[in-house]
Amino acid sequence: MTKIALDSEEVRALLPHRYPFLLVDRVLEISPSAILAEKFVSINEPFFQGHFPERAIMPGVLILEAMAQSAGIIVKKYVEGAETKALVLTGIKRTRFRKPVYPGSILTLDVKEKRRRSNLLVIEGVALVEGEPVAEAELMASYVDWDQL
Repeated sequence: MTKIALDSEEVRALLPHRYPFLLVDRVLEISPSAILAEKFVSINEPFFQGHFPERAIMPGVLILEAMAQSAGIIVKKYVEGAETKALVLTGIKRTRFRKPVYPGSILTLDVKEKRRRSNLLVIEGVALVEGEPVAEAELMASYVDWDQL
């Protein structure tokens, strides 16, 4: 059995997102600069109603959002003062979508911090299904006060 570092309740305690936009179900491993998280992709996800009715695949932008939310867990857990901040996506580079993600998949999110300066964060993320890469990207984010949004 897989050891769980953070269960769904602990994930919800760290992230402000809620259904249907909470895209991390649990965390398997976490450190101040890396996280291995999972999203259970269910046919009941609301986006499958329109993407696509004939052949359901998870939208690529939501895979990127799941990576960003994984990075947000690192920030909320380890960056002093960030518990009252919002992590906002500010850029996406070197993105590749390798394979589609279908309902019934477990999307594994392997996210590593590349750089952090002040309130800016650059991460490298790889999304995998059954150990095979389905997407990869470099994401930039900033953590800001909620009243700056």
